[in-house]
This record gives sequence, structure tokens and C-alpha cells, in this order.
Amino acid sequence: MDKKTLYLSVKDHSVSNEDFQLIYNEELDMLATFPQPSKDNLPKYYQSEDYISHTDAKRNLFEMLYQYIKSIALKRKLKLINSFQFESKKLLDIGCGTGDFLKTAKDNQWQVTGVEPNAKARAIANTKTNNSVYDIDELLKFEPHSFEVITLWHVLEHLPKLEHHIAVIESLLKPNGILIIAVPNYKSYDALYYKNFWAAFDAPRHLWHFSQKSITKLVEKKEMHLVNTKPMLFDSYYVSLLSEKYKNGYMNPFKAFWIGWRSNLKAKYSGEFSSLIYTIKKN
Repeated sequence: MDKKTLYLSVKDHSVSNEDFQLIYNEELDMLATFPQPSKDNLPKYYQSEDYISHTDAKRNLFEMLYQYIKSIALKRKLKLINSFQFESKKLLDIGCGTGDFLKTAKDNQWQVTGVEPNAKARAIANTKTNNSVYDIDELLKFEPHSFEVITLWHVLEHLPKLEHHIAVIESLLKPNGILIIAVPNYKSYDALYYKNFWAAFDAPRHLWHFSQKSITKLVEKKEMHLVNTKPMLFDSYYVSLLSEKYKNGYMNPFKAFWIGWRSNLKAKYSGEFSSLIYTIKKN
């Protein structure tokens, strides 16, 4: 049996104020949220006007900043997928939110398909993609070897049956296809600084919390291998801003910028950025 110990106790700061534990799995160097909500109860933890990936809102400075950073991130994501040479350019984005990445890819000659469990976000995404976005249940109905690129932008941490979903994703990739996974890194400086107030723990919506070793081991189990990693430099600032709110009751942009900057600076030497993009190839 895997050795598992308590790593940290955390609170759901954004919806329920309930307490959760993060349990350390030594074999995978990964944390698991405990207890994990049942499939029926999980949606209620996403029922918040502040759950920003399910809206295109720009109601305040924080949301406007988020949408501005997202526009820059979209260009970088497009550059990444365009760096691969594929004939049919078939892309699946799992957890596509309101569909901005899919629209960006579609406008650049990619054949796009999306999966999004949230009905409100899915409806918005479908207006941007000619109804190319489906509910999560459709994931099991796609033909094997259908896609050359599959992306999960801050989504893997939300999937309840982790290893099962990775196996399904692998089966949907064409031979030599590319899987791109972006997830928070609980070994980053900002995570270690904010501890139980670190916003990217986001329990219980985030069911899993990964290190670089975690991702490598999980994909190798499913006949894939890691090609490279890239940092998401904005994430340390965004996460630090939210963490300041959870820790002190208000956003302190100056302190958040300082911690975010220090996190990125330290990561230049350690490689432990706040969030990382993993490029993975099917064997």
C-alpha cells in the first residue's frame, strides 16, 4: 500500500468555507484532497459568480486584469500548438471553459472540438465555435486515435478519476500525438510561502496537486513520455493576489507582486514555477 501522510489542512475560501486535508502520496509525489466530494455534490462547489473561468465578465479591476492576461496567454498557447507539424490539425480541448482558446485555434485553421461540464460556460463556448463543444460524458464517445493534439489548461486537477481519465485521453491521441497539460505546482515558492492560504490549492475543486515528478510518473504509466516543460509566468502574480485576499481579507497588489516576482526569480534556478505547461508525446 502506498505510504500516505497529511501534508496540510486547507479551507475552501471561495464557496463553502469547509475544511479539507491534503494527503501526500509518496510514490507519486502528489497531494490528494480529502474528503473528495461525490460526483453529485461536486457541482455545488463551482456555483459561484466569482468562478472566473466560467464567465467572460469584466465587472471589476481583478476580472479585467484576468481577461487581459488571458488574451496574452491565448497567443502563447496558439504559438505552442502551432509549433507541431500535423496534417489534419485536429485539436481537443478538455475543460474548455468559455471557449476562447478553441476560437483562437479555429481562427488559425485548427479543426476544434471541446469538452466542458459546466452548462453555462459550454453555452458561451458554443457561440464561438459553431457548436463544437460537448458535455464531459461525450469524452467516452469519441473514436480512438481521433486527435493530434489534446490540451488541458488547468483541468487535470479537476478530474475525479485521474488515472482513468489519463488512459482515456491517451486512447484518443493519434500515434505520436501531443498532450499538453498545464497545472499548478505545489512545490513553487508562492505555494510554500502562502501554505494553507495558497489559492491554487483551491480545494475541493482541485482534487489533485502535482509536482513535476507526479506528472512524469502518471504519463509514463500510460505509454507516454514528457518532452519538455514551460513556465506560466503570470500565474505566480495572479495566484499571489488571490492568496493575499484569503490570508488577509483583502487584495494587496504590492505584496502579491513581490511574492510573485520572487517566486519566478527563484524558479529560474529551481525550475519550480507556480504553474507549468507539460508537453507530452504518445509513444
